[in-house]
Amino acid sequence: MTPTEPRHGARLMQELLDHDTRPVPPVLRAVGDATPATSSVPRARYTSRAVHDLEVDRVWGRVWQMACRQEQIPEVGDSVVYDAPGMSLVVVRSTPDEIRAFHNSCLHRGTRLRSQPGHVDELRCPFHGFTWNLDGSFAGMPCPWDFPHVEASSFCLPEARVGTWGGFVFVTVDGAGPSLEDYLEILPEHFASWDLADRYLSAHVVRVVPCNWKVALEAFIESYHTVAVHPQLLKTSGDTQTQYDVYEGVRHVNRMITPVGIASEHVEAGVAEQDILDAMFLTKDDAAVVPEGGSARQVLAERTRRQLAERTGGDYSSITDCEALDAIEYFVFPNFVPWAGYTTPLVYRFRPHGDDHSAAVMDVMLLEPMPVSGPRPPAAPTRHLAAGERWADAPELGYLGRILDQDTATLARVQRGLDSASGPDVTLARYQESRIRHFHATLGEYLES
Repeated sequence: MTPTEPRHGARLMQELLDHDTRPVPPVLRAVGDATPATSSVPRARYTSRAVHDLEVDRVWGRVWQMACRQEQIPEVGDSVVYDAPGMSLVVVRSTPDEIRAFHNSCLHRGTRLRSQPGHVDELRCPFHGFTWNLDGSFAGMPCPWDFPHVEASSFCLPEARVGTWGGFVFVTVDGAGPSLEDYLEILPEHFASWDLADRYLSAHVVRVVPCNWKVALEAFIESYHTVAVHPQLLKTSGDTQTQYDVYEGVRHVNRMITPVGIASEHVEAGVAEQDILDAMFLTKDDAAVVPEGGSARQVLAERTRRQLAERTGGDYSSITDCEALDAIEYFVFPNFVPWAGYTTPLVYRFRPHGDDHSAAVMDVMLLEPMPVSGPRPPAAPTRHLAAGERWADAPELGYLGRILDQDTATLARVQRGLDSASGPDVTLARYQESRIRHFHATLGEYLES
């Protein structure tokens, strides 16, 4: 940060962290200033079919991608289908301790083996009955006398590579690429205090949105849009004080932290601490009072600690105000967005909608802390919103549904504007859109390699 920017992200966030009650891991105090120099992005990256085809070949065929949560396939034979451009995989728990991912295509005449998630005892083609075991070995087909040229021992389903982190299952079809551990770079270290494997999936909602997948992704990795899209949050969220972190030498991971419980600099008149606190609640709470000399942030953080303890039976007395309140959002290239901390246990995922470069599939997951005692709660079923349905139509998302609807309401307009624009480039801010710049720097490296 330069001396002429004393109010923005890093400095204010450092002050907030310094007031927390226990030492914060060093990773929360590190502020990257390795923002890529690129200040514009070719408009064709959002509009061109040729760029989409290049992404299929050079991005989606090479990267690690989050396919599901482990608790979505808890028993042997449980499976999900993960589709991404140029690929379809059946991800199945083949043994209690092993998850495998098979290319979703029959070796006979190419039929998709699975179209829906569910429990299976085998992978059987619905067209002619060719069948494989859960380890991918060939189990047989009707009329084997007519296939003397098929050697059963070698007629196995082709596999993708599988890795796990934080309770998530990742896949890649690149047999020669880096390990998942290497690909995730700094992410495991940063999440050491917030093990997402100790969360459970309380909601999973999927919606198709009318824009290129990058348009959708980029709407969710900056807070610059808050003043126009979420004006109701300005009393309680420090959008202009957001800290954006891009780390030198790190290709796949970046981060932002938006402080909660303070007013935005876009609010012209001063906002009293009690007014901030009152604005946080959908209905008035007479018990929520800022003590003399205190702050709304302190009251909210303590309330969060207490509510977490009541819900889970755990001890959250030592978590920092930042962990209890703030929007700590990470991004893993190309499409995985996990949140840290405890206040909003969100995860986003963005993909092209099949082979349509002008539509995207957006997943929203909520990961709640595990109760200290009792069995692990089952994973919530996946809800696919139909055309015309809103995020707010998914009650499991709670108040977040309305905020997500505000975000996605602009996406079609963005795409139409990009499609009709005459200029060649999209112009990006130096700091507040630094994560988008970092994303495109990495994307460009993949497209050019």
